Amino acid sequence: MALRASPFPYKFVSGIHAIGWTLIVPCFWYLDRVIAVCKSTTKERSERQEQECYLHPLKVFFGSISFFLFFLLTAPLAFLGFLLWAPLQACRRPFSYHRVGLTSAEKETNRGFEQTGKASFTFASANLCLLPDGLARFNNLGHTQHRAHEIGQRIAESVGRPHVIITVESPSSCGPSDSIIPRPCSETDGGMEGHSQPPGGHHSEPTESSASSDDAEEPLTEPSSSKPNYNENSNKQRQSDHGSPSVFLPKRPRLLDEEPWEVSAFFPANIDILCLEEVFDKRAAKKLTTKLKPLFGHILYDVGVYACQPPCRCSAFKFFNSGLFMASRFPVLEAQYHCFPNSCGEDALAAKGLLCTKVLIGQNQKKKKAVGYFNCTHLHAPEGDGKIRCEQLDMVTRWIRDFQTAHKQPDEEVAFDVLCGDFNFDNCSPDDVLEQNHSLFEDYRDPCRAEAGKEKPWVIGTLLEQPSLYENDVNSPEKLQRTLEAEELRKQYISPPVAREGVPLIYPEPGQPWIGRRIDYILYRETSISKLCRTELEEVTFITQLAGLTDHIPVGLRLKVIMDSDYYDE
Repeated sequence: MALRASPFPYKFVSGIHAIGWTLIVPCFWYLDRVIAVCKSTTKERSERQEQECYLHPLKVFFGSISFFLFFLLTAPLAFLGFLLWAPLQACRRPFSYHRVGLTSAEKETNRGFEQTGKASFTFASANLCLLPDGLARFNNLGHTQHRAHEIGQRIAESVGRPHVIITVESPSSCGPSDSIIPRPCSETDGGMEGHSQPPGGHHSEPTESSASSDDAEEPLTEPSSSKPNYNENSNKQRQSDHGSPSVFLPKRPRLLDEEPWEVSAFFPANIDILCLEEVFDKRAAKKLTTKLKPLFGHILYDVGVYACQPPCRCSAFKFFNSGLFMASRFPVLEAQYHCFPNSCGEDALAAKGLLCTKVLIGQNQKKKKAVGYFNCTHLHAPEGDGKIRCEQLDMVTRWIRDFQTAHKQPDEEVAFDVLCGDFNFDNCSPDDVLEQNHSLFEDYRDPCRAEAGKEKPWVIGTLLEQPSLYENDVNSPEKLQRTLEAEELRKQYISPPVAREGVPLIYPEPGQPWIGRRIDYILYRETSISKLCRTELEEVTFITQLAGLTDHIPVGLRLKVIMDSDYYDE
C-alpha cells in the first residue's frame, strides 16, 4: 500500500493546520531576524572590513528595533495560530511524503537482480545545519534559504551527471592503457555493473573527481545557472592548462590490498538513497525537495513531531522536527518514525529520533520481491552526555528490530539493511569511549572502524572547525579536497578528538596518523539480509562538494549485493 502524501488524514484538517501555521510564520520570521541581524558569520565580518566602520552598528541598532516591533505586532496573530496549530499535532503523521507522478517500473527499481543476480547500491549522508537563519549563525552558517537552494542544486548536478568509467593501466597490466566510457543515467537508476571498479585499477573513482575536478570550481563556488558538462569541460580545461588531457592521470593510486576509499569533490553519481540531517527549516526542506525530486522520485521530509507529542507524555515542548530528510529512487513501502524520549537541554527542543523505511528494489531471478531497509537518525549532541547517546542507541537497535519484524513478508528477499546519520560521537575521542563500545557495532558493520576507539588509517574525520569554514584552504570543493588529503593541513580544519575531563589528551600514538572527529556514519548489516545474498564493500567516499555550505563533510557508501540464484529454501 502506497504512502499518502499529506501527513493529515483529511483535507479539512490539513487546511486548518495550514491556516494556523500561516498565522505563526510572520511572528516567527521577525524573531529570527532579530537574532540574525545581531549575529554575524566570519565571512560577513571579513566582507565588512571594506565598509565604513559605522554602518554595521547602525544596521544592527535600527534593524533589531524594527524587527522586534514587528514581532510584537504579529504576536497576537501568532497566538491565535498556535491555538489552531498545536492541538492538530495529535493527529499528524510524523512525516510528509512527496512522490513524483506515476513512472515506469524500470525507473524506480534496480533490475540487476532480475537480469544478472547482482547489483550495486549507493548511499550518502550529510548534515546540513539548515536551522532558522538566526540559530544557524551560532554555527557560523547564515542565509539558510540560499544555502538550501545551493545545496540542492549542487547535489542534483552531481548525482544526475553522466556516469563515467575510466580504466587506467596498472604497472602489472599488459592490456590497453586507457579508456573512457561515458554512460548516461540509465532507466534502471540503480547503477548495476557500471559502479564496479576494475580490478587492479587506480583508486580514483571514475564517476567523480578524476574526470572533472578542475573545471568544477567556478560553477560550484557561486550559484549555478546551468548544468556543467562534467566530461567535455574538464578535458578542455586540462588540455589547455597542461597540454594533454590529464583525465587519464590517476589522482591517487590505490595500493594492492588497500580498502576502497576516496576524498571526492562530488557526490557519487546515481545515488540510490540520500539521508540529510538538520533540515529543521520547513522552507529549506521544500527547496531541497524541489531541486531533488527530478532525481529522487520518493522523498520523506518534515520528519518528526511538534508541540507535546504524545499528549501529556512528552519530556519537552518540541519547537522543531527531527531534521531528518530522506530522498530515494526506490518506492517507499513502509515508513515509521520514533522520537527519543530522553533528550535534555537545548536538544530537547527538537524531535530528534529514528526514521525506519522499507523500499522496493525490484525482484530477483525467481520473481520474488527484492526490498531493502534504510534507517536514519540524529543522536543527542552535547559533549559529555555519552550515557544519553547510549540509551538512544539501545532504542535505535530495538526500534529497527521491531520495524523489520512487523513488516517482514515471506515472499520478499532483503538485499540491504543500512543505518546512517549524525551520531554526535566519534571513534577516536577518549570522551566517547562509552558509545564506542556499544553493542550496535557488533550488529552493524562500520567500514571506517578498525576496532572500538581506533579508526582505520585512511579515515579523515567529518566535523569541520566552525571558525575556519570560509578560509581560503577550504572555501571550495576542490580546495577542501586537497586540504583533506594532506594530513598537516587537515589538522587545522577538522575538529580534533575530545579529551576525557581531567585527563590530558595524548594523540595520536607514536607512528599513527592524525585522524579528526568522524561523527557522520553509514553502517550496514549482513545478518538481517536474505540468505540468498552476500555483500561486498565497493567504496567509502568523503565528499567535499558542500564546502562553505555546512560544517560537516558528507559521506558516501557503495555496496555490491550478489544474490545466489542456485539456493533453494527447504
